[in-house]
Amino acid sequence: MSSIRIVLVDDHVMVRKGLRVSLDELPDLEVVGEASDGFDAVRLTEALGPDVVLMDIKMPGMNGLQATRTIYQREVAIGVKVIMLTAYDRDEHLFEALRAGASGFLLKDCRPEQLVDAVRTVAGGEALLAPSVTRRLISEFVRRPAISSIGDATVASLTTRELEVFKFLAQGLSNEDIAQRLVLEESTIKSHVKHVYQKLGVRDRTQVVIYAYEHGLISTG
Repeated sequence: MSSIRIVLVDDHVMVRKGLRVSLDELPDLEVVGEASDGFDAVRLTEALGPDVVLMDIKMPGMNGLQATRTIYQREVAIGVKVIMLTAYDRDEHLFEALRAGASGFLLKDCRPEQLVDAVRTVAGGEALLAPSVTRRLISEFVRRPAISSIGDATVASLTTRELEVFKFLAQGLSNEDIAQRLVLEESTIKSHVKHVYQKLGVRDRTQVVIYAYEHGLISTG
């Protein structure tokens, strides 16, 4: 089984060293590169094609949000997942990071096991979005008017079962929770989730939440 390849991005050497120590000691994780700013992050991601990039938000030159946007807009590395790292749990960073395309949001003072779980979760195709964070995200978007109804035709292409799964995903439910609600095997739910991603043109659960609420397709009611 191949290891999860990781690029570390932070302008502080000691932070990168601490992250590497937590990750490199595990057989299924491999740190393949380090960058000290957003420019190097984009360059290394393109050159190395990692599975996961742990990206600091505040850096000189090109910051982590700008680098993340660049990585996804240019399709620098197909399939790469970005986890944003920050010292502060601030909503504006959370929303900007998710809009930039990040699949996760992690505080720098998290425990080593939380860091490892985050990398494995995101590399496995899931978003690192706890229910409490999902509620904050939903609360933010429902205060805003829907930007348009352009997503309606795309959602109409979903089957009845895929639409059910889509709505549960937009509420932040896990595959296990959705399987229990619909009385289906979790493997079946995973298949439906994959089809929803493909039809909506999104990467993960976080993007499903943003898609649904920005287009007014789901409401708190």
